[in-house]
Amino acid sequence: MLKNQPETVENDEITEDVVLNGVHNYSGEDTYVWPEDPAVREKIEWFRDQKFALMMHWGAYCQIGIVESWALSDGDGNWSRDQIDWTDDMDEFKQQYFDLNKTFNPIRFKPDDWAKAAKDAGFKYFIFTTKHHDGFCMWDTKYTDYKVTSEDCPFHTHRYADICKYLFDSMRKEGVAVTAYFSKADWHCPDYWQTRENTWRGPSYKFSENDPEAWERFVQFTQNQLRELADEYGPIETLWFDAGWVREKFHQDIRLGELIDELRTRHPGLLSVDRTVGGAYENYVTPEQCVPDQPLNIPWESCITMGNSFSFNYEDDYKSPRQIIAMLTDIVAKGGNLALNVGPQPDGRLPKGALKTMKGIGEWLRKYGESIYGTRVCAPYKKDDVCFTQKEKENLVYAIKYYKDENPEVEATVWVPYTGEITKVVDLYNGEEVQVEKRENGYYFTSKEVEENAIARVFRIHTA
Repeated sequence: MLKNQPETVENDEITEDVVLNGVHNYSGEDTYVWPEDPAVREKIEWFRDQKFALMMHWGAYCQIGIVESWALSDGDGNWSRDQIDWTDDMDEFKQQYFDLNKTFNPIRFKPDDWAKAAKDAGFKYFIFTTKHHDGFCMWDTKYTDYKVTSEDCPFHTHRYADICKYLFDSMRKEGVAVTAYFSKADWHCPDYWQTRENTWRGPSYKFSENDPEAWERFVQFTQNQLRELADEYGPIETLWFDAGWVREKFHQDIRLGELIDELRTRHPGLLSVDRTVGGAYENYVTPEQCVPDQPLNIPWESCITMGNSFSFNYEDDYKSPRQIIAMLTDIVAKGGNLALNVGPQPDGRLPKGALKTMKGIGEWLRKYGESIYGTRVCAPYKKDDVCFTQKEKENLVYAIKYYKDENPEVEATVWVPYTGEITKVVDLYNGEEVQVEKRENGYYFTSKEVEENAIARVFRIHTA
């Protein structure tokens, strides 16, 4: 245990409960609390309809192409510092990292271009890091000078310097809803880290018990920033909270529930995602870099990188449209949403490799998106490489037969292990009705023509 850690909570306990090597655990169905507020329940159903989000981790750290924030924590150095090959002096590194704001200057940033690319790719909502654990704010906050609009950041003179304002406005203009990622920890704030020696992910003092005045200042600072985002940068559909160790259980109570209740009086239906905490203010759960093996009976969203890291990486490799669509259909068949992360470049552009994948995803979703958006789970969920979704009110079931490999052999006849009654089946590739042959445990669907090099075959099954 590091000398500045509290004696009352072991770091291993926090790691086990919350995050390991930077990857968060996720809450289970047993800790989920369905909201009683009708506006929140309605918004949750809206969320479940959206299915596909563009997530972005962007901050001053993108300049050096390392993991976001985590290398600042000595307690996480065993896994987060493998890319730091220019110095062995971690005190020097921390100062260099915190000074990245002084060179952050993404002059090629065009928020309208980002928003159009998001819309064309089929994303329905957008999750953006307003502030990661390092505390650097991507909006013109009134509560700290460690921000993109401060005079010591060269980008502050740019017409789009208030990045969150312009990016959020551009996304909404294209019909893409906005979710604000916000770290509850702030390693730059002197009321969280009073010293940068022997750091870990929690406060540098023994929580609110050791210095209650400093902790209360931190609570007010955090709540004021969240009020600012919700009230001045909206409409924001969801506040998406990271740093799950900041919670009452670990003596880091920022009174989040009290704040969310207040914000909902001004912004009815506002969703709160207090990751890994469970309870009334985690309105949906967020598996990270993984997909649950079985369907979950609660609202959920897997956040997964298109490349290998959440932040920009100079040597990153991006997943193909085929890989993303296979993952998306798997997630949707299990009742979830996919938040697909792309890390923007230091110059303000999106990587060409990511844009290429986004274009391919969009082309597929424009033809087959009705099997994804607005759907719910349908047994048998996923079987024999076929995923199922449904629109129950419209008496429609969708069967999505996916092909993992490039240049697959796409046959005219497909086995679909669905046992419900069918009135007709339409192949969404050409909009034509297919021949249906019923067998004991499913059906054979035969189409007149097939799509060459198909990513997936998608059939609309009419059940009434």
